[in-house]
Amino acid sequence: MKKVQKYKICRRLGSGVYEKCQNPKFVASEARHAKAKRGKRPKPLSGYGQQLVEKQKVRFMYGVSETQFANYVKKAVANKERPSAEYLFELLENRLDNTVYRLGLANSRRLSRQMVSHGHITVNGKKINVASHNLREGDVVAVREGSKKSVLFADMATKLKDYNCPNWLTFNIDSLSGKVQGKPKNIEGFIDINTVLEFYSR
Repeated sequence: MKKVQKYKICRRLGSGVYEKCQNPKFVASEARHAKAKRGKRPKPLSGYGQQLVEKQKVRFMYGVSETQFANYVKKAVANKERPSAEYLFELLENRLDNTVYRLGLANSRRLSRQMVSHGHITVNGKKINVASHNLREGDVVAVREGSKKSVLFADMATKLKDYNCPNWLTFNIDSLSGKVQGKPKNIEGFIDINTVLEFYSR
């Protein structure tokens, strides 16, 4: 997807959707856009409109198709042992491509998806090239030995100097490996999973 298209999506849904929008250029663009619209009263969204925006926000953020996302929702709702919102968030966060991103090995989910699909990542010592592969507590995610010399993983110690991965993950910079040590928690506040579930319950 082109950068201009991503900026348009971020303007509509919020800068947290894409990593490219979390920079000074987007902030400046937003300021110009807001100045141009000053004085124009925005039309308030209906309840359905708010739910749709939230659903699109989550879907674009994790880079999943409409069908994939609907299937995640069905699976979360069908599980009667866990709160649906909590379980849906876990399903999305525990995708292999997202975990590679959360570990700091990639600066965007799009790049982490490419790393996985190109065979650079292993799970419990086995190469996995399916981005949607679901991880479980205790799984070890690592850069494949033959890929460690790739330019993708060059100078990781410097790149990750100030990075702290989420507390449900641990990361070893020396081995370029991480471990799922707990359940993901929605602590960022950017997405509202309950509103997404309301959209699908209509």
